[in-house]
Amino acid sequence: MQGIAIEEKRMVWREHEDPGPLEAEDVRIDIAWAGVNRADLMQRAGNYPPPPGESEIPGLEVSGTVVEVGRSVERFRRGDRVCALLAGGGYAEQVVVNEAQVLPIPHGLGLREAAALPEVFATAWLNLYMEGAVQPGQRVLLHAAASGVGTAAIQLCRAFGNPCFVTAGSSDKLEACYRLGADAGWNRHDGSFVDAVKQWGGADMILDPVGGDYIAQDLAVLNVDGRLVLIGLMGGAETQVSLGRLLVKRQRIIGSTLRSRSAKAKGAILDALYAHVWPKLASGEIEPLIASTWPVQEAESAMQYLIDNANIGKVLLSVGGQG
Repeated sequence: MQGIAIEEKRMVWREHEDPGPLEAEDVRIDIAWAGVNRADLMQRAGNYPPPPGESEIPGLEVSGTVVEVGRSVERFRRGDRVCALLAGGGYAEQVVVNEAQVLPIPHGLGLREAAALPEVFATAWLNLYMEGAVQPGQRVLLHAAASGVGTAAIQLCRAFGNPCFVTAGSSDKLEACYRLGADAGWNRHDGSFVDAVKQWGGADMILDPVGGDYIAQDLAVLNVDGRLVLIGLMGGAETQVSLGRLLVKRQRIIGSTLRSRSAKAKGAILDALYAHVWPKLASGEIEPLIASTWPVQEAESAMQYLIDNANIGKVLLSVGGQG
């Protein structure tokens, strides 16, 4: 099988061994499309290795066609068109994954659109409604809101009754966020967002992939009993915060990652998506936002596009070429 290898921090499309034999609950998927995520950039840089026992090939979400199922698999058959949440191995022609991490493609969507779903919607749902425990009517602050996760989170907030304030890096990105349902926003190049969010009414929950200096500003706008869920460190891993404010306002800081969770834990998240989000995708109330697509052999260019923060929505790699 062909797949991407990381060689001297470069992405090289070359021959690999086929994924191994199936366990009882595994499915084998011929990959059509793969999503590009910032976790892949970190892995390329040597800062985010795959969990023990997982493929060294990058790629955390794919769409494709089931070509083989394990003896205990009940939900899928050969020929099913699916999307999957992975711990690695997506930048390749084929992957083997536990069936708990696989979902059927929502009605009306193709393989291309489906590849933009698993990682971003799982991340958004997990951190908004499971870790962040957002209740109807509570107010949400979303950073890097024009990203794949951000555009998914905006739509979830709109669909489930949560006003959201967004930050992004350009007026064009903010306009895209407003079209998706954001209530208010701030261009990060205009300085601190603190005053603007306070005037908006503060936030009951914050989804932050930035970290660094943003944390102190987050806590300044987080309401009493508010939750700050940290999902990334684009702004750095060090910060200073007021522990007095944290105590007085009963604020909580929650660290959250998705990749290293067990198949069972990922399955619980995907089950929630299937119950609550898949019907809204099928009806068109929520839709994947795709920024750009590249052939998998040009993964380097796709990653540079992400590094340049040029995207509004997901960046995808075409592997098998099906729509």
